[in-house]
Amino acid sequence: MTFDYTSLGFYTFDCLGRPVRDIPQGDDTYFIDELTIAVSGAAGSAAIVAAKHGLTVQAVGGVGDDDMGQWVLQKLRSFDIDTANMAVCPGVATSSSIVATRPDGARSVLHKKGATGAFFVTEDQIDRVLDTRILHIGGIGLMDRMDGAPSVALIRQAKERGCITTLDVFASTQDDMPLVEGLLPYADYFLPSEEEAMALSGLTDYDDVASFLLDKGAGCVVLTLGAGGALYRHSDGTRFHLPAFDIDVRCTCGCGDCFNAGFATGLHLGLDPETCVRLGQASSAQNAMGLGSQAVVTSLAATQAFMEQTAVRN
Repeated sequence: MTFDYTSLGFYTFDCLGRPVRDIPQGDDTYFIDELTIAVSGAAGSAAIVAAKHGLTVQAVGGVGDDDMGQWVLQKLRSFDIDTANMAVCPGVATSSSIVATRPDGARSVLHKKGATGAFFVTEDQIDRVLDTRILHIGGIGLMDRMDGAPSVALIRQAKERGCITTLDVFASTQDDMPLVEGLLPYADYFLPSEEEAMALSGLTDYDDVASFLLDKGAGCVVLTLGAGGALYRHSDGTRFHLPAFDIDVRCTCGCGDCFNAGFATGLHLGLDPETCVRLGQASSAQNAMGLGSQAVVTSLAATQAFMEQTAVRN
């Protein structure tokens, strides 16, 4: 296969500032300490972390025909990510966010959907898109043209061709469950945050949420719980919970997306489930230590060193 990892879905241009304690009123100006730009999104952050970990990566999504889109493509290529299937969508802007990061690392976001809702994988692209060991679909609920039947058809073909498949959603509500439900029977790993999984299922107990999603056909459910760690539940009965790393949080933007890429790195290396989750957590934790998605993630060796040297929460 040409690619180790194909990351399909939500790519966004982010402008992030911290610390934001309040929003100025009227014509007031507040001063902040940090400002940066980054490629982010459920597919974008995952693609970059996987590339930093040494995987051969293909990006599949869309940008607008604007300055932000050109920058996103340039940034992806700077990590040797293949962008042949990143569509430049006419008449729409690049998906973009203004991220106001509070002193505790939490963030408020102003987002324009843009090209994430406009791109589409055509029939003549499918062979290249699926020329991959791992297919990740990130951003279900935002991809207007790809959500539903097109994504189901794509992931079904991925399974028929022997790909490992992973899924993530975007800030789901229960109304998004029909979009997710059709994908789950073809998903080897479903990787939502606890908030997203609870919103989709309408349930609050983590074990109940995981059981609900497994019953819908997912091969494995990994709930990312923020400071609470991660819960792993596989359809074969394997289950465990791992605590989070003990770090000082600067910004939580993109943490779940970086987890997905770290987890996929473990799958690519053929590691056991607990080590895959640990790699995901280490990628997420490093992300949280900087401003801008993937800012602190540098290499697989550095992520492995972080795992070995960083304490976990009690």
